[in-house]
Amino acid sequence: MLAITVLTEDGHRHVRPDAGELAGLVGRLGGRHDRFLVVQRIPDLPEVFVQVWHEDEGDYVLEHRDGAPDRHFQAILDGPGPVIAAMTRWAGREDGWHSGLDWTALDLGLPEPPPPLELDRDERERLDARLREVIIGGYATRAQLAEIAEDYLVSGDRRPVSPGQARLLADRLWLDRVEEQASWEGETDPERLSRAFAVLEASGITAREHFTCCRSCGQAEIGSAGSPDARGYVYFHSQCTDSAAAGHGLALLYGGFDGSSGTTASIGREIVAALGKAGLSVEWNGDPSQSITVVPIDWRKRLIG
Repeated sequence: MLAITVLTEDGHRHVRPDAGELAGLVGRLGGRHDRFLVVQRIPDLPEVFVQVWHEDEGDYVLEHRDGAPDRHFQAILDGPGPVIAAMTRWAGREDGWHSGLDWTALDLGLPEPPPPLELDRDERERLDARLREVIIGGYATRAQLAEIAEDYLVSGDRRPVSPGQARLLADRLWLDRVEEQASWEGETDPERLSRAFAVLEASGITAREHFTCCRSCGQAEIGSAGSPDARGYVYFHSQCTDSAAAGHGLALLYGGFDGSSGTTASIGREIVAALGKAGLSVEWNGDPSQSITVVPIDWRKRLIG
């Protein structure tokens, strides 16, 4: 798999595709609502990306930005092959990935820097605390983090944080976390959790991380979230993520789609077994009316973006 995310024109986000999947996404470009891809690294870094545009029978317009708007380059290509090769080398961080192509620097200009934030101490502390909580949770993209920064202190007609200020603040805190996680070694507990959820999904249990905002929404939506022939489900919602990120363990909600307590208990036992095989500890007394809690859990979730 490649350490990238790929965003398509129709809004689909492909996380860690392999080289074949990336080639397929490039190769199908040209139709309505499927004319471009934006590819970002994992973790996403501000002003670093590669993108391509192709419409009907026209050329392929390949662009990459290398850290700032004044480091933005374009190459015009007549087929998907060179695009796929360049994007794959970029994704693999190969030295000289851009060689052999006729790049032109684009003069896009530098945006005006936003004015300093004018927040009192309490507002700034609350905003920083919320953004750090979301970053530690690990599921937000950079764009989503900026939206939270812009909207968090809104009250009536007062919008104290502009879009430019929000992006600047979100990116600064994001990069702090990227630097911190660079020192982490080996598999983390959230990665063990994802591995267990993948096993459960493959066994016929719909397994979703950070699913909806609360239990009520989760219970209403989990039935349509996976395969129609799924036997049961397991998920945790965003409030559970916040609790785990704060060091309080992770509560998992689960059940059988036939509504019986026997099926729910059986699903619970499968969940506990999968988590144990992934190296995680749980608290559960076997009662199908009680949640399963992953505890202790060291919530070091690597950012994707």
